[in-house]
Amino acid sequence: MLSRQAFRSLRAAAPRRTLAQPLMRTYAAAATQDVKPPVAVYGLDGTYATALYTAAAKSSTLDPTARALSALGDLYTKDAKLAAVLNTPTLTEDDKKAIVAELQRAVGGAANNETVKNFLATLAENNRLGLLEGICAKFGEIVSASRGEVEMTVTSAQQLDNKTLNRLETAVSKSAYVGQGKKLKVTNQVNPDILGGLVVEIGDRTIDLSVSSKLAKMNKLLNETL
Repeated sequence: MLSRQAFRSLRAAAPRRTLAQPLMRTYAAAATQDVKPPVAVYGLDGTYATALYTAAAKSSTLDPTARALSALGDLYTKDAKLAAVLNTPTLTEDDKKAIVAELQRAVGGAANNETVKNFLATLAENNRLGLLEGICAKFGEIVSASRGEVEMTVTSAQQLDNKTLNRLETAVSKSAYVGQGKKLKVTNQVNPDILGGLVVEIGDRTIDLSVSSKLAKMNKLLNETL
C-alpha cells in the first residue's frame, strides 16, 4: 500500500503545507482539563491514545474518531508491510506527509474530521508514526470501557463461524465474567499453533482450553512421573 513509488507519486501530487506545530500542546492542554478516560493505558502509545481520547471527547468527535482509529487499525491486517513502512527511521518530511495523505485516503470519510487529521499530523511531526498500531489498539480499549463494553478475545486454530461465536457470546454474557449492565465485545483470532480447542480472554482473565495447553500439561505430568 505504501511503497516508495507511492511516496514519490503522492509527494508530487500533494500540495505543500507545513505540519501543524501546536498540535501536541493542544493535546496536552486538553488532557489537563476535566475529561478523564475511564481506564488507564500505559506506554508511549498509551499516552497518545489517552490524549487523543481527551481531545476527541472535548471536541465532541469521539464517535467519528473511534471509527477512524478502528479503520486505521484494520489497515495493518490488510497490509502486512504497513508496520515496517511506518517504522522506517529514514523517512523524510515529504515521506511523512505522503504517508499521512495515503492513510487518510485509505480510511476514507472516517478520517475527515479535524481531530483525526491533527492526530496524524502530530504523529508525523514527532516521528511517532510507528506507534500508530499500538495507539489504535489502546484507543479502542479506552472507547470500549467508556461504552461499558467488556472485551472477549476467542483464539482458535481455525476461523469460527458466526453461530459458534454467538453461542459463546450468549453463554459468557450470562456468566460472572461480565458485570451487570456491561456489553460483551467479541473478537475471533486465529492461531494454528494451539492445534484445536479455544483460548478465551475476558478482560484480564484467560481460560485456556486449547489442545496445545492440554498436551503441555500431559507432557509435564509424564516428565514428573518418569
